[in-house]
Amino acid sequence: MKTVTKEMQNSISPSMALDLLKEGNKRFVNNLKINRNLLQQANETSDGQHPFAVILSCIDSRTSAELIFDQGLGDIFSVRIAGNIVNEDILGSMEFGCKVAGAKIIVVLGHTKCGAVKGACDNVELGNLTSLISKIKPAVDLENSTTKNRDSSNSIFVENVAELNVALSVKTILLKSAIISEMVKNNEIGIIGGLHDISTGEVKFFE
Repeated sequence: MKTVTKEMQNSISPSMALDLLKEGNKRFVNNLKINRNLLQQANETSDGQHPFAVILSCIDSRTSAELIFDQGLGDIFSVRIAGNIVNEDILGSMEFGCKVAGAKIIVVLGHTKCGAVKGACDNVELGNLTSLISKIKPAVDLENSTTKNRDSSNSIFVENVAELNVALSVKTILLKSAIISEMVKNNEIGIIGGLHDISTGEVKFFE
């Protein structure tokens, strides 16, 4: 698999970038990982990087964007934080990835059985985690299809909140970053949410 060059990055459209991620996830699910020389890629990217995607995902040890999308060194920017929430520093990182470094798509990637989402469902308070979880609470409040057992013991409720949390993160990015919003409006980049099933490895995109 070739290392992404500036020329290759320039030729990739937002829809093509999404297709590359879908194809990579399909390989991951089918255990057909592309053979890469990572040491060679490290050498080829030592003077510059040209990733085609920015992926905001959870810190969960089972949700490594490079692995579940079968990407190599220099292919994607990976932003990781519990609950795939958005803050000012993450927005700045995304603006760098797209406006400065040329990435063509932003993916907000949640996952099933997310501990941070469960914490929000259970109103957990623990040190600095309390502030982080508060950013997921709007998704809990927005989930109105569940009337009973609105806590982490209800797996359907948890997954509903996880999906809503992804959607709210996408909305927050567009509301709070004029740079990203303008790039999306001009079709320079795309933005999309998705949910990674940690049991199957499959990513479902919310198109």
